[in-house]
Order: sequence, then structure tokens, then C-alpha cells
Amino acid sequence: MGERNASSFGFISRNFLFFLLAITSILFSLSWFFVLRSTGSPHFVDHSLLSNSAPPSVIDNGSSKESKPKSLDHVKNSVQEEELPQKKKDIKCNKNKKGVLKVYMYDLPPQFHFELLDWKSQGGSVWPDIRTRIPHYPGGLNLQHSIEYWLTLDLLASELPDNPSACGAIRVHNSSGADIIFVPFFSSLSYNKYSKKSPQQNKINNKVLQEKVVRFVTSQEEWKRSGGRDHLIVAHHPNSMLDARTKLWPAMFILADFGRYPPHIANVDKDVIAPYKHMVKSYVNDTSEFDSRPILLYFQGAIYRKDGGSVRQELFYLLKDEKDVHFSFGSVQKNGIHQASQGMHSSKFCLNIAGDTPSSNRLFDAIASHCVPVIISDEIELPYEDILDYSEFCIFVRTSDAVKGNFLINLVRNIKKDEWTHMRDRLKEVQRFFEFQFPSKEGDAVQMIWQAVARKVPAMRRNIHKSRRFARTVTGKEEGLKLIPSQPNFW
Repeated sequence: MGERNASSFGFISRNFLFFLLAITSILFSLSWFFVLRSTGSPHFVDHSLLSNSAPPSVIDNGSSKESKPKSLDHVKNSVQEEELPQKKKDIKCNKNKKGVLKVYMYDLPPQFHFELLDWKSQGGSVWPDIRTRIPHYPGGLNLQHSIEYWLTLDLLASELPDNPSACGAIRVHNSSGADIIFVPFFSSLSYNKYSKKSPQQNKINNKVLQEKVVRFVTSQEEWKRSGGRDHLIVAHHPNSMLDARTKLWPAMFILADFGRYPPHIANVDKDVIAPYKHMVKSYVNDTSEFDSRPILLYFQGAIYRKDGGSVRQELFYLLKDEKDVHFSFGSVQKNGIHQASQGMHSSKFCLNIAGDTPSSNRLFDAIASHCVPVIISDEIELPYEDILDYSEFCIFVRTSDAVKGNFLINLVRNIKKDEWTHMRDRLKEVQRFFEFQFPSKEGDAVQMIWQAVARKVPAMRRNIHKSRRFARTVTGKEEGLKLIPSQPNFW
């Protein structure tokens, strides 16, 4: 009897152990399944933004006073600026959000960014408290190159406990965990404000700021670690960073075009093309149709330009006598922007002709006006063109064809109502990709630029890794030539 009980007990023990082992194996397999699922390859591009769904309403993004950013009074749980330094500030934005870009931003002194907007630092803080007041960017033509302003605001907003922005990029305070290193120098504004030398100055202030930026950036461990390849610098005005770009060329630039850059300094493989901030008012609640837009072809701007812009003069003489074509000189002075806004809203097609550089703000004014752009600029590079097909809503004409007799006017006249309507509808859908606003929204220009930067990250990382292949065989002398020594007292 005792032997039978012992045998039964052993049988039950073996069954219990087998059952326990099976349960453990199942739980272990499930845990690995969820771990692998959560650590899949990152996907930086949200292709849902390119759907044909109707865009949301957009704000007036022109240069009028209505575009002045408002303070974030609705953002609660105030955090003092002194709480932001490394390891003391938790990022409240969702780091695990699909496609989020992790950005390490240098704490450059205010003279390089918001002090250029007449903001005064309080208590030694580097950054303004954007929950109470957002420094106003100057209007007029300054606004068209204000890209670094919007990106910097977006990064600062990502640190707020209740981030009001779309959160395509977040600021991190550990550079080793960042995808990109951002240099918050308002270079376009520096050029616009400080490119002329006063009699009492020995050197132009814009050049002085560029020299300081170069010394600061190249002395940082982050720059030395990657050779600058993972740094992001905005130089949207064609004349901004003229001196610094020759020293910071390994970095990724955000540019308007490559018109004044040699290919070894800037090229489409490593750099990002960003849209201009359009000057005319967005055409909100546009109910116009083909027949309600009386002007066939519209151009208003500088007619006599140098370099590639000489084609404007030739086209002026070809088109000036066409009865349904508006081709005249214009500027932002006096009532120029309002006139251009009315003209584009009343036109079927809007000419975008190369000027001193391949690109101009006029293209983005046309998009905001739902006026089908006719692009005559052979060297133009366009924002987000790796994921956006501009031929769906733009007409491209080679310069050599545009200046032939009646080639251009006949081409435009032969585009019928149905085809124009299809292109106009597509313009309405993509318009939001070119709207700068704060707080940023999903699919606006700020978020699209961050996504464009993110798409460059894998190739950038590959180049950094390849550059380290023979690091062990580099002599001390050669290594010293690669790195610029630290200069902590250059301020």
C-alpha cells in the first residue's frame, strides 16, 4: 500500500513538473514575441500625410500682424527655466511615438537666437519661457527664411509637461542618445540684421557671430565624435552662413536651394530643402472655380535679375501683351503683398521663374493661393520631393522651351478645365505641408521638415560608421589634424 502511494505521488510530481515547464515555455515565448515587436525598425515617414484626404483649416500664415504668435496661456504645470539642464528635466513627450526624432540642441547663448528678436534673458536663462511669451519674429521679407525660429520653438515645446505641438521631434539632453545635434543659430535673421557694417565697426556683426558659432561648435565633443556629420544647421537665406559653411560643411544643412553652394559643401544626398514661409495669406475656404478666376497666368515681382534670373526679362517681353496675362513689376513695399494675394487668388496659373537663385518664395505663395504653379527653373530643388510628386499639382517647363515664341502661352491655354481642377484640388490637399505655425500640427511644414531630417539619419549614420573603420590605424598626428582644439574662452 505504501509503495502504491509513493508511486502515485511520483507520477503526480512528474505531471506537475511537466505542466509547470510547459507554462513557463509559453510565457517565455510570448514575452520574446512582444519584445521583438516593440523593437522593430523605426519608420520615420508617416505616409498617411500623403493621402488624398481633405486638409484641415489653416491659419493665416502671411506677414500681417495677425500671424504674430500668441503666448501659451493654456499650457499649465509651469516649469522654471533653471529646471531644464541635463539630467534634471524629464521629456514629457512620448518618446515611443512612431517616427519621433530625438534631437540634442546646444544651449547656445541668446545672442545667437532669441536675442536677435530683442528678447532679454532673465536670471541667466538661455531660452525664453514660451508658456508666458513667445518672442515675435520680424515681418516683411524676414519671415520667408524664418525656418530655424519655428524648429527651435518646436523643440522647446517638446519639453513642456503638456506639449502643445505635434511632437515629431523631441529635445533630449544626452547627446549620445540623439539622432541629430541641432545648432540653434538664427543665421538668416543674423544676415538680414547684421550684414552691413557701420562706420564705427571693425567687422560686420554677422561675420563675428559666424566665427563664434564655428569656434563653439567645432570645439564640442559631439562635433569631434562624428566629425560634424550628425549636426543640423539651418542656413535658409542664400547669403546666410557664407563664411561658416566652408568650415561646417560636414553637417546637414537645411536650405532653400543649392544655388550658391558648391556640391562638396551642400548636396541633395546629405542636406534638406525646406519651403519658404509664404508671404501671401492662405486661401481659406476657397470656393473659386476655373471660370471664376479671370487671370490665366500671373507674375508680379522683380523682372530684371542677374544670373539664371535673366529669363524673367525674356518672358516679360513675350507675355506682356497677352490680354489675360498679368506680368508686372512688384515688391513687398506699400501694399505689394496684399496685391499679390488678390492677384494669385484670381489666377488659374502662377509663374515661378528662377531669380538670382533657383528658388523663390513665389512658389509657396502660389501653393497657398491654390494657383497652379508653372515652374521655370531648371536647377530648382523642392521640399520633400522624395515622397511628394510635384507633377500632380505643378507644371514644369524647361527654360529653353519657355523662351520659344508662343510655346509657354500655348501650353497653358491647352490645359483644360478638368485637368486644372484636378491640380487645384491636389493643391488644397498638400497646402498644409507648407504651413509654418506654432504650436505645430501633424503634417505642417515644421513636422514635414523633421521627417525630412529623419529620412537622412540612416545614411548619415552609415557614413559615420564607415569613417571609423580605420580609427585604430590613424596616427596621433593625423588625428590631430582632424580635430579642432577646444577654445573655452572665445566668448
